[in-house]
Amino acid sequence: MSASGGTKAIVAALGANLAIAASKFVAFAFSGSSSMLAEGVHSIADSGNQFLLLIGGKKAQRQATPQHPFGYGRERYIYAFLVSIVLFSIGGMFAVYEGFEKIRHPHELEHWYWPVAVLVFAICAEGFSFRTAIKESNELRGKLSWKEFIRRAKAPELPVVLLEDFGALIGLVLALLGVGLALLTGNGVWDGIGTVCIGVLLVLIALVLAAETKSLLLGEAAGADVVRQIEAALVDGTTVPRIIHMRTLHLGPEELLIAAKIAVRHDDSAAEVASAIDAAEARIRAAVPIARVIYLEPDIYREAEAAKGPDPEATPGGPGPHSAPGH
Repeated sequence: MSASGGTKAIVAALGANLAIAASKFVAFAFSGSSSMLAEGVHSIADSGNQFLLLIGGKKAQRQATPQHPFGYGRERYIYAFLVSIVLFSIGGMFAVYEGFEKIRHPHELEHWYWPVAVLVFAICAEGFSFRTAIKESNELRGKLSWKEFIRRAKAPELPVVLLEDFGALIGLVLALLGVGLALLTGNGVWDGIGTVCIGVLLVLIALVLAAETKSLLLGEAAGADVVRQIEAALVDGTTVPRIIHMRTLHLGPEELLIAAKIAVRHDDSAAEVASAIDAAEARIRAAVPIARVIYLEPDIYREAEAAKGPDPEATPGGPGPHSAPGH
């Protein structure tokens, strides 16, 4: 994901959420609707989340240091994980608590036109933000389904904004439904029920975000298409006849580490091996520009050893899904 595309979606969501939060708190002040209060806190939490994503993107641009030789690319994953915590605690759990309080102590809504007008405005503003996130995501997801895009994306910003905006739109519909039923029946319990539903929705979205960003924090390999590009660039059939085994790891959304043991011919000189490694690195960087750190270890390829299959002890975790037969 390009940083500019993610930033555009974040800024659009931030502007929408700040405007929506102000209008929701005004509506709560005039009507006393718990749905409005929960939605207002939700919008404040979302605004804080967008600030966290912007901070994470800025910090990730710092240069590598001796203490952090691989740079700070994973800052973006850390701040995305913080977003899931904020969404769960401040957004979801507060809404659940407020909803149960309203169910226990319901009261009739006052000045009903305030929450209704604000909800309609909020749906329009969130729709604009969601449309921006969809447009930016469509440029990257290709033929992937939305579920696959969210699960496979290495850059956390667009999946976070997409899920937040989707949850916000569903939450607004639930709030509108709760307020509407409270007005039609004259029973404020419906407003509380709508608020609880909003809280449960936010908690579920937060758990999905936490699971996805946790996987990124642990370290994910390059996607299958990228791995195939690396393999095609690495093996030229002459100086590098094959890959013995290879591992990839995302140091950040746009930084990839590649470590591979490659086969060389037994009669190659040291100078020829060094030249083959330099040429292989150049081919990889040309094919996959995000390949920032490349470690290639040469080894002698032997047909008899290759016939035994890959060595499960060759690297931590055993053979990867793209390992070639070993030596």
